[in-house]
Amino acid sequence: MKKRILLVDGMALLFRGYFATAFRQQFMINEKGIPTNGVYQFIRYFLDGVNTFNPTHVIACWDMGSKTFRTELYENYKANRDAPPEELIPQFDLVKEAVSSFNVPNIGIQNYEADDIIGTLAKQYQSEADVIIQTGDLDMLQLVDDQIKVAIMRKGLSNYEVFSHDNFLEKKGIQPNQIIEFKGLTGDPADNYPGIKGIGEKTALKLLKEYNNMDNILANF
Repeated sequence: MKKRILLVDGMALLFRGYFATAFRQQFMINEKGIPTNGVYQFIRYFLDGVNTFNPTHVIACWDMGSKTFRTELYENYKANRDAPPEELIPQFDLVKEAVSSFNVPNIGIQNYEADDIIGTLAKQYQSEADVIIQTGDLDMLQLVDDQIKVAIMRKGLSNYEVFSHDNFLEKKGIQPNQIIEFKGLTGDPADNYPGIKGIGEKTALKLLKEYNNMDNILANF
């Protein structure tokens, strides 16, 4: 049986789970006084991913703090984001304990994001396994490749939009390796880095379809 590896974007699932329940003030305090709503919902998402994609192996990947090498390159990177909610902070360690109880490894490296770990592992295992990335982060789409799929979580459980090497062009209009170029042109308000003034998504797509990459675009203007 060929290996199928599910790479779980831990923080994406935890934050999604927390805010899906916190707006109703359902923090689900345990006997130690620690809120568990994010962990509870994370586990629901996590098990749903396992049941949906039936992996032979699972790895959970995590951010290890707000500062990374990207912050050193650009000090305003993600500077627009608020601190995590007070009720969520103690759940960061608790959720990793929950994952470990399933005998699933938690991987995080200081100065790197979960995205970096997921990308590294996906490329490392690509030649020997089918890789599926469970996330809500559209930045991950740049990783789509032969034997690497990205399952974007939509509203509710068991509701994924799966991007593959075969369907990506039809869905997005560009190739996965052009996502980086696209972000360079448009910027990303969520991560607080600017693009090129006056270029929105439609213009960026048009330029990339015509010129393929940033170097060719610059050479023709």
